[in-house]
Amino acid sequence: MKLVADTHCHTIASGHAYSTVQEMAQQAAEKGLSLIAMTDHGPAMPYAASKLHFRNLKVLPSHMYGVEILKGAEVNIIGLDGKLDLSDSILQQLELVIASFHLPCIKPGSEKENTNALIEVMKNPHVHILGHTGNPAFPIHVERMVEAAGKYGKLIEINNSSLTPHSFRQGSWERCLKILETCRNYKVPVVVGSDAHISWDVGRFDKANEMIRQLNVPDSLVFCNDPKALKARLSVEEKRNRKTP
Repeated sequence: MKLVADTHCHTIASGHAYSTVQEMAQQAAEKGLSLIAMTDHGPAMPYAASKLHFRNLKVLPSHMYGVEILKGAEVNIIGLDGKLDLSDSILQQLELVIASFHLPCIKPGSEKENTNALIEVMKNPHVHILGHTGNPAFPIHVERMVEAAGKYGKLIEINNSSLTPHSFRQGSWERCLKILETCRNYKVPVVVGSDAHISWDVGRFDKANEMIRQLNVPDSLVFCNDPKALKARLSVEEKRNRKTP
């Protein structure tokens, strides 16, 4: 399976990443990617982008170096009631929205509390993807989460960075394996994100690909091998047309 879309990338706007949008796009082009999403951290993350950054993403071109650029965010879940750190008025303007737990932004709850928080997040029509849910710092009930993703039409991310030796989320492999297996069994689609914080890591999918092969996940459930299907799922063209006077 050839993955040609990277749905999770960070730039210097995130405060702890080290490349510009142009550098990320150039590397994506050199690696043969068709599409990347700019998903910088929401403002609850220390030193991350302000709300104005996300309101002003319209200045980014939709293509750089032949690579399509989706204008998005990785919003922080800041409450166990599913509260996010960007308002719906901002989120509805974005082309791709990931929602994730991050330790600097929220204290982990119990398995039941964390799972309920994710389910509340999935009720938000402006959220498209749940990010790195394999993080063992936030225990979840995998089956309940996947069932809810199917119900609310959300994508589950397999985060390649979580599976690497230098990850801050050590111990993610076994739970990611269970999540991906459950998605396969329930026919809930997934995306693969590099979670790149420097341009060299854009399109790095080695560990996630290994897991996909191990579990024989069908191509039809992995949206990063079909940018056209991914954009249709996200209603990207509809949003772009709506912005046109």
